[in-house]
Amino acid sequence: MKTAISIPDDLFNDAERLVARFKTSRSELYSRAIAEFVARHDDEAVTRALDEVAHNINADPSDTQMTSASAFAVLRQVEW
Repeated sequence: MKTAISIPDDLFNDAERLVARFKTSRSELYSRAIAEFVARHDDEAVTRALDEVAHNINADPSDTQMTSASAFAVLRQVEW
């Protein structure tokens, strides 16, 4: 899908430098940036990720120590 957006000149110039550095297209850069932003702000995705971790280690949900340890392990991998 095509879309048009307005961004400040300095942000555009920063993005152009990344396009050159990563040898990618503007579309790819902006798509990746938006996908990352959406993922960081999607509370349901975090819950699904934690549920998946618990499922993969066959954790008993009543075992709060295991649940806390699993959640901590996942959260350490998330860029804040």
